[in-house]
Amino acid sequence: MREYALTFVIAVAVTYLLTPFVRRAAITFGAVPPVRDRDVHTEPIPRLGGIAIYGGFAAALLISAKLPHLQEVFVYNTWMALLLAGGLITAIGVVDDRWGMGPIPKLAGQVAAAGILVSMGVQLLWLPLPGTTLSLGPWLGALISVLLIVVTINAVNFADGLDGLAAGIVAISAFAFFAYYYVAAVDQGFERQSYPAMIAIILAGVCIGFLLHNFNPARVFMGDTGSMLLGLLLTSITITVTGQFDANTAANSGENGAVGVHHGMVVFLPVLLPLLVIALPLADLVLAVVRRTLAGKSPFAPDKKHLHHQLLGLGHSHARAVLLMYLWAAIIAFASVSLAVFDQPVMILTVTTLVALCAVGLITLPRLRRRRRRQQRRQAQEITEDHISVAKD
Repeated sequence: MREYALTFVIAVAVTYLLTPFVRRAAITFGAVPPVRDRDVHTEPIPRLGGIAIYGGFAAALLISAKLPHLQEVFVYNTWMALLLAGGLITAIGVVDDRWGMGPIPKLAGQVAAAGILVSMGVQLLWLPLPGTTLSLGPWLGALISVLLIVVTINAVNFADGLDGLAAGIVAISAFAFFAYYYVAAVDQGFERQSYPAMIAIILAGVCIGFLLHNFNPARVFMGDTGSMLLGLLLTSITITVTGQFDANTAANSGENGAVGVHHGMVVFLPVLLPLLVIALPLADLVLAVVRRTLAGKSPFAPDKKHLHHQLLGLGHSHARAVLLMYLWAAIIAFASVSLAVFDQPVMILTVTTLVALCAVGLITLPRLRRRRRRQQRRQAQEITEDHISVAKD
């Protein structure tokens, strides 16, 4: 655990310290685009913050690979694939943030980065299914892996619409991954899980380090440089761990203790967790594509109808809208992890439902306040009219 904590601190510190230098470089480099109609900020803000995120990730990864208790869990091809693919997607993001890229070249770059991961071993070879496993084979596994990586990259990119939103949601996801993997590795004895846990804690660290500069009011944006990198790293964790559990072993271990794997969910959670955690950005992505397609526009055409725009439209402040998105991401992520590792589903679902109801209440609070103010104004107006009528009489 000390190695995890040290690596987390390194990731936070390096990213936090690099970000001001990257911000100044972005200003010098001209990566400060004008405010667009769909933006929610009112002043131009430098981008390219993803360079600091990549620097923090690379530093923490290389240092953790030298720690005595972690050297054996790092597979050379895997972490080299993360550095190379991450470097490529960061470079693509720099070009897009500075000069802009069309959707097709950007998609091609995302596929190329995903291809690097797949070619170096970060690939789904089989998928867990209830009661069995589905062997994918090299070609189908590569295709599904690339598709999963590209979809997640764009889902996180879509979430990067408010100050600190993408970094916070990915941090919550990474912490949930780490909690899940750590329980699986330490309590269940699956030693191979320590590598994904390390990547998850590094990813959480770089998000927190950047978030200290990026939360409202943001001083720098991660841009596509950062959002695409975070999506790439998040998916790589999922692909790395999927298939490392044997379904029969997982089911048996879940029967042996209170802190176990509930009904073998440990087998399926690596695939489900990222989809659950980014359910809101993923739903936003699907709705945006459908909405734009039905309107006869390109699926990549920007608009102001994303979920975070809807929250702002309800009357939430910028920071409150972001915190509500954090809350929903945390509810989904940690409820899923708790169901997988604790054999108390009724209690977990009850607490999750109560928290979710509170979150719904917080979302609708501004509308209720506006309704109450309208009623108060209407009552005040009626009282005033009554007084005027009495005075005339």
